[in-house]
Amino acid sequence: MSPIRLGLNVDHVATLRNARGGVHPDPLAAAELALAAGADSITIHLREDRRHIRDTDLARMRERLAAPLNLEMAATEEMVAIACASRPHACCLVPEHRTELTTEGGLDALGQEVSLRGPVARLTEAGIAVSLFVDPDPPQVLAAARLGAAAVELHTGQYAGGGEGELDRLAKAARLTAELRIACHAGHGLTFANVGPVAAIPEVVELNIGHFLIGQAIFDGLGPVIAKMRRLMEQARG
Repeated sequence: MSPIRLGLNVDHVATLRNARGGVHPDPLAAAELALAAGADSITIHLREDRRHIRDTDLARMRERLAAPLNLEMAATEEMVAIACASRPHACCLVPEHRTELTTEGGLDALGQEVSLRGPVARLTEAGIAVSLFVDPDPPQVLAAARLGAAAVELHTGQYAGGGEGELDRLAKAARLTAELRIACHAGHGLTFANVGPVAAIPEVVELNIGHFLIGQAIFDGLGPVIAKMRRLMEQARG
């Protein structure tokens, strides 16, 4: 079975920083600590309203981080232009609404296939690996493949919420990615308690986790939390 990577989303370090409007805690410092503790990549979501990550965070991380940087973003003209200029290792296209507290579901790649074609092509031509954050439904995975995405990130929110049959749904969608020869990532709502079954899906090569790890770090420290998550993922991988 292939190795599995851990990506840390540091958005909520920026959320805490922005609560006081200063520079502490620094999401770049959190990213560097996480990488030293065993994370493989860093994810940041640059939202239209800049509620947590700022443009300066993106610029500093591109300059300072040697590890892959994954930029979550909506497929808007503004964000595509920013991504093409900054050229992170990867971009994950996600749905975005101003009123949501967090990403509430997968991108409708099937329903928006026409409008997504241009952004995916532009990002790919800029040398950026494009993934689409989608629900674990075969039509959505097929649409992502038709669009030329290098990967899909399967939305694990329904699984994390205890939805019946959701693990099987994730496993079937992951098997489809292998048939289509696109990479399979997963994330949203994963914790120490529920990460194992998802990490055990052989086609899943990357998990992106943020809110839980940053929250748990308040009690245990970021380094130990990253190390424990890696250990649980690798144990599940066998």
